[in-house]
Amino acid sequence: MAEILKIDSNDNVCVALEDLQPGKIAYKDREISLIERIPQKHKFLLNDLKKGDHIKMYGVSVGIANEDMKAGSLITTQNISHFASKPTQRVTTDWSPLDVSKWKDKKFMGYHRKDGTVGTRNYWLFIPLVFCENRNLRVIEEALLKTLGYKKRDNKYEQYARELVFGQSEESESTAAQRPFKNIDGIKFLYHQGGCGGTRKDSEVLLKLLAGYVNNPNVAGATILSLGCQNAQISWFQEIMSTSYPDCDKPLIFIEQQQIKNEDKMIRLAIEDTLKELKKANQIERQPAPLSKLKIGLECGGSDGFSGISANPAVGHVSDLVSSLGGITILSEFPELNGVEQNLVNRCKDDATADKFLQLQHAYEAKAIASGSGFHANPSPGNIKDGLITDAIKSAGAAKKGGTSPVMDVLDYTEPATQPGLNLLCTPGNDVESTTGLAGSGANMILFTTGLGTPTGNPIAPTIKISSNTSLFDGMNDIIDIDAGGIITGAKTIEKVGEEILELIISIANGQPSKAMLLDQDDFIPWKRDTSL
Repeated sequence: MAEILKIDSNDNVCVALEDLQPGKIAYKDREISLIERIPQKHKFLLNDLKKGDHIKMYGVSVGIANEDMKAGSLITTQNISHFASKPTQRVTTDWSPLDVSKWKDKKFMGYHRKDGTVGTRNYWLFIPLVFCENRNLRVIEEALLKTLGYKKRDNKYEQYARELVFGQSEESESTAAQRPFKNIDGIKFLYHQGGCGGTRKDSEVLLKLLAGYVNNPNVAGATILSLGCQNAQISWFQEIMSTSYPDCDKPLIFIEQQQIKNEDKMIRLAIEDTLKELKKANQIERQPAPLSKLKIGLECGGSDGFSGISANPAVGHVSDLVSSLGGITILSEFPELNGVEQNLVNRCKDDATADKFLQLQHAYEAKAIASGSGFHANPSPGNIKDGLITDAIKSAGAAKKGGTSPVMDVLDYTEPATQPGLNLLCTPGNDVESTTGLAGSGANMILFTTGLGTPTGNPIAPTIKISSNTSLFDGMNDIIDIDAGGIITGAKTIEKVGEEILELIISIANGQPSKAMLLDQDDFIPWKRDTSL
């Protein structure tokens, strides 16, 4: 295993692949004197710098020296500051699709929808239009999940649901374990704290997000609960559905509490009507689908100094493979594209696409600055401790998840991904707010890289966790699906790990659960626009 890595020929720093002690270290045809200890995952200078000089990594400027610095020095939050290059005019680039001959005839068994999309799961949703309905959702969840064999719960509505499903009043052990709806993979409940208060814009964005969840190919239909007096009205939701998703003909059950008045009656009605629709949705069976029907969300969280050189590039290779196969990939987290905008601008299919990306990026950054923060504040304490000491360093590694293929579309938060190839989606860097947005834009799977360990999942999009280092994989194997650490040790190539990830995607698309699914990691946090990074 090599001790250090210079990522790009233009870089003036190296990454320590293991803990390095002060002293001489060989690098190609020269020796470098390390003047201090360099912790694993951190970076040191290859040559002397003057105050104001740029630190370069991944071939781009990622910081500015705050003081004169000697070669062999550790770069820290004290001696360098964040710097992000400003993008200029788009320079067109060429890209050739990868050789995907070994994948082009492969299929996955998915749920075909009438709009031509294909789900990797067949879920029924319960959606509150306002936080006031969360309590009723909890009661219904407790009543249905054990009764229908999805989870063990206890509440007084179990008996009622059991009688409707099985026609009997006494529970038996076999009844509790049955799954009467074999083709329904689960019933998911999207709890949130929005729909009223705040601004009308907040409610509009929430409704657009919820509409995206209903339209997601992994969803068969939904039961939607409303109080009646809130900002997020049923009629507004229906208008958004008809405008944004005119071809969506999934069954939707709307129940308004203030119209029905009696809470007990409302809950019973929700259970009755849902069970009727579940019987119909259960008739949908898995059928073969080409890999071009994959819509893969690309996400990272709890990143470390290895993420940008192992797990993220491996996911980038997957993105290029899926793009070459005619599928859709979606790269999110705009604060973590700060400093690499020029590369993405150059890859945009046309000027209009590049302009939309920059308009969204600049507007987001301006609002972050107006709130007293900025993209520079994105790295978390965990990121910094493990080598990601500026947002530009973090961004340059995070962007590797998008591979090298052209950017075919740029989406604002809640806009649906419809263009084959790589799409950019405006979301915050916050893990769950971002994964929530990915599923809302249509992702039927999510790849999630992590260097520190993040137990994140999504209610409707199976989430696959990829570790940047083997130590994490070994220590948190209960939440990690696949290890990219072999890239660091030299045991595996980026391409090899990428192909392993694609094989796992196919298996999970066929119905195999990911670790996050086994743990019921159904994380859902709508983004309250512009108030988080």
